[in-house]
This record gives sequence, structure tokens and C-alpha cells, in this order.
Amino acid sequence: MRRAIRAALVVALAWVIPAGGMSAAETDITYQVLDFADLDGWAEDDHSAALSVFRETCGDMDDPDWRSLCNVARETTDATSFFQLFFRPVLIRDGASGLFTGYFEPELDGSLVQTPRYRYPVYQMPPEAQMQRPWLSRREILMSGVMAGRGLEIAWVDDPVELFFLQIQGSGRIRLPDGRHLRVGYAGANGHEYRSVGQELIQRGTFSAHEVSAQRIKDWVRSNPFAGEELLFTNPSYVFFRNVTEVPADRGPLGAMNRSITTMRSVAVDPAYTPLGAPVWIEKAGRRPLHRLMIAQDTGSAIKGAQRADIFFGTGDAAGRAAGAIKDPGRMVVLMPIQRAYALLPDLIQ
Repeated sequence: MRRAIRAALVVALAWVIPAGGMSAAETDITYQVLDFADLDGWAEDDHSAALSVFRETCGDMDDPDWRSLCNVARETTDATSFFQLFFRPVLIRDGASGLFTGYFEPELDGSLVQTPRYRYPVYQMPPEAQMQRPWLSRREILMSGVMAGRGLEIAWVDDPVELFFLQIQGSGRIRLPDGRHLRVGYAGANGHEYRSVGQELIQRGTFSAHEVSAQRIKDWVRSNPFAGEELLFTNPSYVFFRNVTEVPADRGPLGAMNRSITTMRSVAVDPAYTPLGAPVWIEKAGRRPLHRLMIAQDTGSAIKGAQRADIFFGTGDAAGRAAGAIKDPGRMVVLMPIQRAYALLPDLIQ
């Protein structure tokens, strides 16, 4: 343990900002190093639970200081001391207010063969979509016949609306008629920018901003099948999947680091500001405040900005209802290795 601690400190103290300095985009970002006493609720949280999740992905982080701390994390038995000894909380701002939403792993009913009930395909990614960016739009993929007869179907499901929202979540489980489950994960997208159908309904005056939720959108599309199909086409982004059934049923879906994520301890972030794998302290306001140490293990096309985060609520309908109710303000603080944290301060940049 002591040898690992010494090694971690040596690497951390050797870390410096690249010789080229910070990019132009980074000059608009502000950094503030906080004390752990500034984190509301820090002392009451279960740091051991967060440490267990941190261990899941820290070995996949590229930089030497993170890898050294990962070695210490695997040996330590005192989670609180580990975080407080080797990290400093850094508040990163880009001018936008904090916004927390929730996401989940949906469960759909489906089949490995096409039937009159199960007729909406879950596609794997065609080779040309990997080479051409952007590729065809959602409308073109579904209406042109370009996918037909190529054996690209992983499964068929019974609800095109749930399939649309499966693409938004990026992963899910499909319940097969014999009781088995097929798990699918994100394989790529067509390269078109994501466009919110909820925002589209608000702009049309169909709903006000406080009325829009995933369930409201689903109900509206089902009640207006022709207009609903056209609404879904306003989002040109289309997500392809891969079979990830090798992930055990008792584990979470794969996140952006290709490791299982953990209910209420994993969070999706914008990696332009928050390193994937880093611990992050969440202070979410709203009807159900949440102050908790989580690990940044996922990303999302709608998760953009230093104070934007998406909390993973788990698998199934109950998790979906809980996640869909979250759209709250707050702040997110990133725990950085000590020297890396202080090197971000402007007065240290020469």
C-alpha cells in the first residue's frame, strides 16, 4: 500500500500542462479548486460505494497519474481517506447553468425472428455508415429500403415508439417470447446532429415546456400515428446497435468506457470538460435533491457543457419513470488528482 501511494504521488507531482498551453476553447472555461468541506453532504455519503464503481473503469484511463491512483484504489480499505488524500474538488464552469437529467436502460418486447407482432427492426451498423459522415438521415434509413435484405437485423420489436426511445438511451434489453433477454448496446450513429422531438412539440405549441416528458411524447405519438411518425422524423439522428448479451443480467449496460455502469453511481458527462472515469460530486436540486459521489462513465449526444450531466437510474419501467421526472438545476464538481487540479488554475499557467 505505501509503495503504491509513493508511486502515485511521484506521478501526480510530475504532471504538467502540455507545452503548447491550453486551447482557445479552454480559455473561456473557469476553474475553482474547492475544499471537501465545500461539498454539501460529502461527510454523509457512502464513499465506499463510489470507490467500488471507480475501480470498475479507472484501469482504462490513459494518463499515468490516473493509472497510479487506480493502483492505490485497488489496495485501499479507507475510501474517504483515498479521495481526500489524492484528489481535490474542481468546479468547472463554461458560463451555462447546471442541468441534471436522468437516463435508464429500457426493456422492450421483441423476437429474434420477424412476425406480424414483432416487425420493427433493431439494426446493426452498415459498413457504409461507418465510412461516410454524415450518412443517410432517419427518414432515408427507414423509408428508402436501403437496409432491406442485408441481414442487419439484430432483433425485431413490437413498438416503434419504444424503439425510438431505445435509440435515445443508447442501450437496452429485449424480452424474448421464451423468457430470455437480449441486451443491445450502442454501436454508432449516422452522424446527423440529434434534435429533440420534445423541443419540436414545444415550438409547435403542442405542449408547454413544463408539460413535456418522455411519457407525454410517447402518448402523443401513439394517439397521432401519422403526425407522430413525422414528428420522429424531425430527429435525423439514427443509432445502430450491437449484441452485448455477454454482459451478465445482474450487471448494468455498457457505458462509453465499454464497462457496465452502476445504478445511481454512474453519470454521463461531456468528456470535453470531464475526464471519463473521473469521480464527480453531484449536488442536484429539485423535488428530490441528490448529493452524491458518482463516476463519469458515460456520454450522450445531448450531454454538452461543463455543468451538464445525465444520471443513470437503472433498468426497466420504474427506472424510466424516475429518470423521466428529472430536469433539475445544481452543480457538478470534478475530483481531480491534486497536481492536475492546481495546474488548471490561471495563476499557474505561464
